[in-house]
Amino acid sequence: MAGLKIADALSVEPRKVTTEGAEKATIRWLISQQDGAERFHLRLFELEPGGKTPLHTHEWEHEVFILKGSGTLIFEGKEHAFTDGQFILVPEGTEHSFLNTGEGNLQFLCIVPAK
Repeated sequence: MAGLKIADALSVEPRKVTTEGAEKATIRWLISQQDGAERFHLRLFELEPGGKTPLHTHEWEHEVFILKGSGTLIFEGKEHAFTDGQFILVPEGTEHSFLNTGEGNLQFLCIVPAK
């Protein structure tokens, strides 16, 4: 059983996203297996202006909430603009990438299954 965790997101150390194709991107693992989370993990991504995540696919869906900034989601070859306050469902097996097309930093939460 997982224990209660309450913390400031910015107190979690950001790590550079080192996956090939990522640029100007960091990730903070807010809730993970290390916290005893058995079903879902919560991550905070930050992309500097011009930053991006690599174009990729995976075998799980993830839910995204845009906290700050604006950008473009490349989804199955098409571009979709988004801004703060919006949410996105990325289905499993679909090709996608997040790009920061705004002038400031882009921050978004991403929930993925623990598998």
